[in-house]
Amino acid sequence: MGAEENSKPEEPEVQVLTLVDFLESMPPNQAIAISDIATREYRAGYSAEVMGIPEIQLHCSNDVCNGTRFFRCITTAPDLSLSWKFFYLTYKCSNCQKTDKVFALAAKTDQSKLSGHCYKFGELPPFGPPTPARLISLIGPDRELFLRGRRCENQGLGIGAFVYYRRVVENQKDRILREIIKVATQLGAPKESIAELESALKETQFSKALSSVKKGIPQSLLINGHNPLSLLHGALSEGVHDKTDEACLEIASSVRVILIELSERLAQALKDEAELNHALKTLLADKSKGTG
Repeated sequence: MGAEENSKPEEPEVQVLTLVDFLESMPPNQAIAISDIATREYRAGYSAEVMGIPEIQLHCSNDVCNGTRFFRCITTAPDLSLSWKFFYLTYKCSNCQKTDKVFALAAKTDQSKLSGHCYKFGELPPFGPPTPARLISLIGPDRELFLRGRRCENQGLGIGAFVYYRRVVENQKDRILREIIKVATQLGAPKESIAELESALKETQFSKALSSVKKGIPQSLLINGHNPLSLLHGALSEGVHDKTDEACLEIASSVRVILIELSERLAQALKDEAELNHALKTLLADKSKGTG
């Protein structure tokens, strides 16, 4: 028999994760092979395979933490077997001792009894990094729409995420432009730049409004030298009908990143200007006292 007849198609690579990686970084609705799903406990006269409950690192939104912290499981580890076992695991932040993370899971061992599979039905708070407060403030009334898009993105639903994010930017176009005008005005931008932004504000068509802003964006709001409105326009101006779900997911993720960065730069620009004005007032007041 020839080499071609003996050859076999390559088997798809099976993703195997540690339980830590699975809990920290995998979105819901996936059954994943886990290398260390169980540990063996020896009891009176027999041994049992018990779900591993490792320490994990997650974002804690409590004011005391507001960052990545270690979480430890406070649920008794369930026994596992070759059949699916359904259960909840509750983790608590080790730092503030106030923030909980709850996982709804199913797990089973394989023949080795220490490795196996785990399925994540969901988690609370929802999977994914938190949405920055500055972005929530920027999009205002469309907070819930944005979070629906975020959930779609977390679950790999690219078309859904794209549509939600597009609606948010379309609906809040005026709100975003007003914030940019506020920054441009405080920074003393040329009248032509302010006029261009105000003209875009009056434009009712979303695509035309974003594409019309060429030079009105203050330098401090440029993202790696690029106009953020142009970036958003380029990403959202095309429809989803001729794109794969994977392509829509990549675009949606990029739109979210640009919105987050724009919201941070807007807030930082206003903060820097406020601090500068305060410093000037302080120094000028001190100087007037010295010459009085």
